[in-house]
Amino acid sequence: MSLVVNAEVVEQNEVMQGHFRLALNAPEVAAAARPGQFLHVSCGNTYDPLLRRPISIHTVDRQKGEVKLLYRVAGRGTALLSRLKGGDLVDVLGPLGNGFTLPAGSENVFAVAGGIGVAPLYFFLQELSGLKHKATVLLGAAAKEQLICVDEIKALGHTVLLATDNGSTGHRGTVVELFDLYARLPVHSCGDYNPDEEMSGYVYGCGPAAMLKELCAAVRENGFSGEVSLEERMGCGIGACLSCACKVKDGKGGFRHQRVCLDGPVFPVEEVVWA
Repeated sequence: MSLVVNAEVVEQNEVMQGHFRLALNAPEVAAAARPGQFLHVSCGNTYDPLLRRPISIHTVDRQKGEVKLLYRVAGRGTALLSRLKGGDLVDVLGPLGNGFTLPAGSENVFAVAGGIGVAPLYFFLQELSGLKHKATVLLGAAAKEQLICVDEIKALGHTVLLATDNGSTGHRGTVVELFDLYARLPVHSCGDYNPDEEMSGYVYGCGPAAMLKELCAAVRENGFSGEVSLEERMGCGIGACLSCACKVKDGKGGFRHQRVCLDGPVFPVEEVVWA
C-alpha cells in the first residue's frame, strides 16, 4: 500500500560529510514499510525541482512511527533536502517497490554494500536481527572515513567485514573482492572447518552499478544465489513513465524490460542483464 503523506521532520544529522540521516514522523508509512522499499520524496515546496527523489528506507521504528532515510547529497534536490530541520514538513510518496525476500530457513546470509548502498541493507539487517538470524555483512568504501553504520550493524549482532580501496582498514581492495575471497573459504555452515565442503548461502547486495555487476558475477561463480537492489533515475516512481526500465532475462535466451520503481528495485541476481 502506497501513501502520500506530509511527514514531519523529527531530526536530521550529517553522519559523514555530504551524507545525511533524516528522521520522519510517518506512522502509516512505518507500519507498511518493508526492507528494500523506498520513498519518493519532494525536496522543496515549489515546482523547482519538479521531480521527486527516490530514497531508500534506511530504518523503521514502528512503535514510534518513525522512518529514517540515509542519503548522499548528489544534486540540487538532495541539497535542498539536507537543509530541513525538526518541525519541517516533507511530502513523501510510499513505501514503493518490491523489497528484499527475508530468509525462510537457516541458510548463511551475506549482505554486501558499497558506500551508501548500506542504506536499504540496514533496514533488512534490522528485520533479520528481530528474527534472531545473524548475517555476515561486508561493507566497502574508498577509505575508512567513508564507511557508514559499522557500529550500528555490529550492535544488531551481525558479523562485519570491511574493505577499503586505499587499505586504511580491513581488506585492501573492493568489497566484491573481499566477498569472493570469503566465499571460497572451506567453512561449514555452522562454522566448523571442513576442507571438502564449499560455503553456500544467499547474498543481498546494494551499491553502485559497476559494483553490483561484479557482485552478481561473483555470486554466480561461487554457486550462491541472491538479490540486488538497483538504482535508476526515476520520474514518477509508480511505473507510468518508464524512465527507470532495466533489462532482465526472459527465460528464453533473451531479455525483457522491467521497471525498477514498480517491479524492483530488488531483483534476483540470476535475472539481471548487465549491458
